Amino acid sequence: MSDYKKTYREWMENTEIFSGQIRQELAGITDEREIEDRFYRDLEFGTGGLRGILGAGTNRMNIYTVGKATEGLARHLKQNCGPARAGENSCVVISFDSRRMSPEFARHAACVLAGSGIRCCIFKELHPVPVLSFAVRYFKASAGIMITASHNPRDYNGYKVYGPDGAQLTLSDSDAVLACIQSVKDYGDISFMDWDQATAKGIIQCIGRDVDDAYMKSIRRQQVHPNLGATYGKKLKIVYTPLHGSGNVPVRRILK
Repeated sequence: MSDYKKTYREWMENTEIFSGQIRQELAGITDEREIEDRFYRDLEFGTGGLRGILGAGTNRMNIYTVGKATEGLARHLKQNCGPARAGENSCVVISFDSRRMSPEFARHAACVLAGSGIRCCIFKELHPVPVLSFAVRYFKASAGIMITASHNPRDYNGYKVYGPDGAQLTLSDSDAVLACIQSVKDYGDISFMDWDQATAKGIIQCIGRDVDDAYMKSIRRQQVHPNLGATYGKKLKIVYTPLHGSGNVPVRRILK
């Protein structure tokens, strides 16, 4: 039996870890090539994080691959950042866009981090990457997670990781996180804390409007000629299309 068939069978038979919905999806696949494509490898983690088609399998975006990546990130933070950056004195900021499963992946990532004792600050509604980057620095966070697949087709989603500077991980940091992800040999080894329990303990905290307000003030400070907007703003006509909706509210707010 090839490796991909062995992994496929594990997902089909392990009822303690894999949900009935996932196993039902896999049971409905009759094309052997489709099964092989879903299980012949783990979804790749590069400098941009994860990105792949939604669905069941190790080579797909689902709560299990998101959980494994987050467990790896948690191990990386504990091993390389020290308690002051990875423990109670800091946090990981999480945001998401409007793609399918984005809110669910964001909440799942928060629960995995909480299971490792790492505090999370998560946006209640979708926010774009620039606000996430700002929030990472605002909270002096250890890292940031953005659930998005950017410009990819609708069947995709992704998982991007940002460093304490709010920028996308460097190649060396990405390799270090990848090594920790690869150290997760079993999905049963992934830490997890229930959402309600974690929020009650304050390990998961929802981000309030204060971050949005601080972000807007920061943008306003970047104006080169602040009086021109008041003078000529009503004469301007702007067409704006937010990518997957995440920039819709902040862009309209700052233009106003």
